[in-house]
Amino acid sequence: MTAPTAPRPAAGLSERVAVIDIGSNSIRLVVYDGLKRAPIPIFNEKVLCGLGRGVEKSGRLNADGVAQALVNLQRFRHLAEGMRVGRLDVLATAAVRDAADGAAFVAAVKEKAGLTISVVSGEGEARLSAQGVLSGTPGADGLVGDLGGGSLELVTLDRGVMGPQVTLPLGPLRLMEAGEGRNAIVRTIDQHLESLPWLASAKGRPFHPVGGSWRALAKLHMEQAGHPLHIIHHYTVPGDVAREFAGMVARRDRAALEKMAVGSKRRIDTLPYAALVFERLVKLVQPSQVVFSAFGLREGHLYGLLPPEEQRRDPLLAAGDDWSNRFGRFGDAALLVNWTGGLFAGEDEQALRLRHAACLLSDLGWAEHPDYRAEHAFLRVLRFPFPGIDHAGRVFLALSGYTRYAGSLEGVGHESLRRLLTEAQSLRAVVLGLALRLAHTLSGGATAQLQRTSLRLTEEVLELTLPGDAAELNGDVVQRRLDGLARVLNRKARITVQADPA
Repeated sequence: MTAPTAPRPAAGLSERVAVIDIGSNSIRLVVYDGLKRAPIPIFNEKVLCGLGRGVEKSGRLNADGVAQALVNLQRFRHLAEGMRVGRLDVLATAAVRDAADGAAFVAAVKEKAGLTISVVSGEGEARLSAQGVLSGTPGADGLVGDLGGGSLELVTLDRGVMGPQVTLPLGPLRLMEAGEGRNAIVRTIDQHLESLPWLASAKGRPFHPVGGSWRALAKLHMEQAGHPLHIIHHYTVPGDVAREFAGMVARRDRAALEKMAVGSKRRIDTLPYAALVFERLVKLVQPSQVVFSAFGLREGHLYGLLPPEEQRRDPLLAAGDDWSNRFGRFGDAALLVNWTGGLFAGEDEQALRLRHAACLLSDLGWAEHPDYRAEHAFLRVLRFPFPGIDHAGRVFLALSGYTRYAGSLEGVGHESLRRLLTEAQSLRAVVLGLALRLAHTLSGGATAQLQRTSLRLTEEVLELTLPGDAAELNGDVVQRRLDGLARVLNRKARITVQADPA
């Protein structure tokens, strides 16, 4: 079933855009700050309507859910108008797609809420979910699985290139309404999965779960494992550990789950079914690791609207560049990257990428009270919804930001977070933070001045070279900060003033 989509003007990169996602269990409005490589959600609201409850038996949408959806969709439209959204897209998935009265619901939404719904096909839903994963994890490899209330979409990825895709009627709402026992449900899940011979190509590779029920599973595992960073995106668990945990959740009754922190209490009914699908899929595919994605259908939709050159941008650096433009003063991160490069000989591409991101974020605390700049920089970088970065990378950027303002890691606390890095990575974060501290002190934040200076590391000396006609850039605070960086590097500090050319 499809519905025509009214033509909409293309949103500019700085114009707010919004997506309403109408699923089997929930409807959600997310407003983003622009149509760009790393859009920032500025409003996010979900309503659990349960449109898909009963579709498996009756073939029709849940009547109470329809009434609730119509009321909230009208509200969402008014909110979007009040937020001056330039483009609003409404996407409906399995429940509306499969229900006999889905077309009538689409018409009612048009009449009562003034919204035109695009009903996404099963394969289209799979592609959008995979695009969402790729938008947040460029070059992702392995298998993407998006579990909604009514369906499961699967797509293989070969280093960012999409392969076979399918939609299966294995959403938890469908399974719990089938009225069958656990063994029968397991047989149903296994029969569907085993009918896909191409799943064998994903064996032993990463699995990227998407969807609210599986995010709830990730939150629950974080809580039980004592993971120090409660951020879904790129939360990574070994495949065998994830399977064992999902199997445990699938066997728990409601009373047991209520005693565990699972996020939304309204997901408790469906969580065991979602966990069972997860456990059976992971058993079959045997992934090397499970890498949860906070980016799915909505982000995939926006990603697909971007021109190819924008899609190819690194999302982490795009987000950092956007943040630098918003909150920085008058710096140039490229100059900082070049200026600090001599301290990190032999770094690989990923290390260079993180250093570049740290340079982009190195001036974000300037407007804070001096006593709180380090703490502010640490927490803000740690928790910001950056795409394209794992948890260890977040901690690295946060520690370098803290050191940039504090001059050391004394007082940072959060020892459990620091354990996500090796000692070598922590040292590198400190060195980078001290180098950025020196650079901003030397230039006053106007990093263009760094072009006339250089920082050189030898086996014994850390040397800062200043031009002869700007020797006054030197001073006690510059010397102290150069000394501090040299000590961490186990070098002697030296400032050299170039003679003016004759």
